[in-house]
Amino acid sequence: MYVRAYTHARLMDESEWCVEMAAGSPLPEDLVASRVLDNPEAYRRWTGEHNRLMRAVSAEARIDRQVVQLRTTAMNLVHSKALFEYLQERGLEGHKRQRLFELFFGCRDYRNAVLIAHANYLRSSSSHLCTQHLAAHLMHDGAAAEPLALYAERYADYFRAFCDGELAETDEERTLAAPLDALRPLLKYQLGEARQHILSMPVTPAREWREVEIRRPTGQTQRLRALPVRDSR
Repeated sequence: MYVRAYTHARLMDESEWCVEMAAGSPLPEDLVASRVLDNPEAYRRWTGEHNRLMRAVSAEARIDRQVVQLRTTAMNLVHSKALFEYLQERGLEGHKRQRLFELFFGCRDYRNAVLIAHANYLRSSSSHLCTQHLAAHLMHDGAAAEPLALYAERYADYFRAFCDGELAETDEERTLAAPLDALRPLLKYQLGEARQHILSMPVTPAREWREVEIRRPTGQTQRLRALPVRDSR
């Protein structure tokens, strides 16, 4: 069945609705949306950036091409929010925290770098929520859930290995970081392989990506979080 490509207005309308719904959610992972929505300046900046992201999607004249562009956008947003997620995971303080920001921002003022990184994390995370909603509920993309979640997991592994290796200073830290540091080229290769596979997947795949299939738990599983489906009438 032929499905028309979505207009830019529809993508933005759905995205803004998604942020509003997520902002009212009690789930911790949706807190980023409320932080953006409650700050007029942050919301204005998010709208401008998300508008540019959705322009790249709506510029495609065919729905299958829109799906691929949305997947690309989602994976790029995983990269954009990785720095602050690593900081949260590792709980870095003091000198280590400052070195992390010097690694990515150079000699920029430390306090300013933290503010920029946090604001970017909030906007990127909010846009990532929107790509998940658009892929699952608007475009019904088969890669929207587990394949892209696996990509995010792989990128976190690569980013963690990179940062741990770069921040290691003592002999003990270097010893702990060495195994993953040695795996960094392999992790980067696997990441590129996963990206290419996801981009080449049909909207409704005939079979699952093998990597997802073998990594699925066989016992009791937890239902994935989902925003309520919007009435499009």
